[in-house]
Amino acid sequence: MVARLFVALRTCRMRPCLIVLGLFLLALGLRSARRALWRKLGALVFLGASFMAFYFMTGRVAGGLIGVALWFFLPWVELLTRIRRMRLPVENRLRSRELPNPAFFPNAVEAAGAMEEAGFEHVDDCGWEWGGMKQHFRLFWHPEERAVSAVCLCEQGEVAFAFISVTSRDKSGGLWRTTNYPFSPTLKCPSHMRWNHVPCERNCFHQILRDHHEFLRKRKVGVDALRVPDPDEIEAAIEAEMKTQIRHNLDAGIIVETGDGHFVYSFRGLLFLWGQFVKDMVRLC
Repeated sequence: MVARLFVALRTCRMRPCLIVLGLFLLALGLRSARRALWRKLGALVFLGASFMAFYFMTGRVAGGLIGVALWFFLPWVELLTRIRRMRLPVENRLRSRELPNPAFFPNAVEAAGAMEEAGFEHVDDCGWEWGGMKQHFRLFWHPEERAVSAVCLCEQGEVAFAFISVTSRDKSGGLWRTTNYPFSPTLKCPSHMRWNHVPCERNCFHQILRDHHEFLRKRKVGVDALRVPDPDEIEAAIEAEMKTQIRHNLDAGIIVETGDGHFVYSFRGLLFLWGQFVKDMVRLC
């Protein structure tokens, strides 16, 4: 039956380019919808348009499947150009700095206000740079919650976004973090760092804090097992966390040192990043 459908499409009086164009316009319309279900359907229609375009060009189903597969190999363009040449510091330091114009990050202003409403106290504003991306942190702490919260503002070229995180550390050295960071991590996390990713559309800090409580409850981490954070050591703890993660990835072969205080991604690391890109394509479509 499927074979008959393909034959009918090829012999259809409508020109193949009109069929592909129609699917493409339908996909654009669905992608502009507000509901996530329709946007995901639009992504599937995009794949369908690619399949039909290559099917009409080659006359084979295998050709159409190649057209679909090309979308998943598209990240290799960036991996083999910009990222392969990217050199990142093995040791990076947070520095106190003013936050960028809040007009570019309206959700960040609201999140910071919600943190203060929840009893979190402002500690400092700081930031660093990673491979051309500027990250600005507004840090808060809450002794009764035994947690540190942060609004992170990220800028890279013309792209800018903000995300929220809530972090607790237990007395055995484990790290528990809930965040609406929209992308998959670009480095592997050691076993003692456990992340709870919530949907990036969830911008309400109060909801993210409730998600963090639920995350700890499911993992059976009681309040008594958590350490009270030291506001004077929060920035040093973030730097130490990054050093530990870099060392873990060096040992895993994801990255390699260049000998001048920097590291680059190995081929194994590029494969890891490709998997993360594909994961984001499926999750965020």
